[in-house]
Amino acid sequence: MSLLQHLDELRKRIIYSLAATGVCFLACWYFAQDHIYPWIQKPIIEVFKKYNIDPHLTYLNPTDPFNLYMKVGLMAGIFLASPVLLYQVWAFISPGLYRNEKRFVLPFLFLSVGLFLAGGYFGYRVVFPVAMDFLIGTYGANFRANITITEYTKLFLTIILGLAIIFELPIVLGFAGMMGVVNAKFLFKHIRGAILVFFIIAAILTPTTDIMNMTIYAAPMILLYVGSIGIVWMVHPRQRRKRAEKRKNQDLQ
Repeated sequence: MSLLQHLDELRKRIIYSLAATGVCFLACWYFAQDHIYPWIQKPIIEVFKKYNIDPHLTYLNPTDPFNLYMKVGLMAGIFLASPVLLYQVWAFISPGLYRNEKRFVLPFLFLSVGLFLAGGYFGYRVVFPVAMDFLIGTYGANFRANITITEYTKLFLTIILGLAIIFELPIVLGFAGMMGVVNAKFLFKHIRGAILVFFIIAAILTPTTDIMNMTIYAAPMILLYVGSIGIVWMVHPRQRRKRAEKRKNQDLQ
């Protein structure tokens, strides 16, 4: 494909992605008030009840609830549209693959969507409840909680979407390995530096400052990085050429 053909293909994939996100956003916006947001605020409501705090969030501006449901609809729409979005990524890079490697489209979709959803679920079930309990129950015990829906939702989206994106690390490194940008030896050699970077990311995204919550946040990133080393080794051009030559020799025999 020429450069113009690549640009035209990229434009088409972006349009499909925006269309899918728009449709899913409208559908999720419709259900945001009565179904989605009650699920979002459930972690903090449970903490409020645990410490006998009035289980209601507040807002300061009449437009805050409307803007809130827009943001919630967009977030939920991105999660809902993730299979389509990730398929567009695969469709864009697939022309650069060998013919036999294109059969990995379904495993790629399942893995990428599964990792994206797993990251969000891990944040919702593990990281976020622990952070809310720690912040409100430990540091906020001597004060009256008056948390706004805007600040709470901003914190929720930062953690959930941040972890969902971070869980795509094996896919990102796999693409980099497929293009020959990195190899397994390079990743293994710099594993200590990667661990340091993961803890820095955890310190930035985690709302608490204690080492326990940072470790909970960083641990899955470290495991994903280690797993990515094996993926990069498998998809690196050197290994792909070896497999192609091996199949060619087998066909000649």
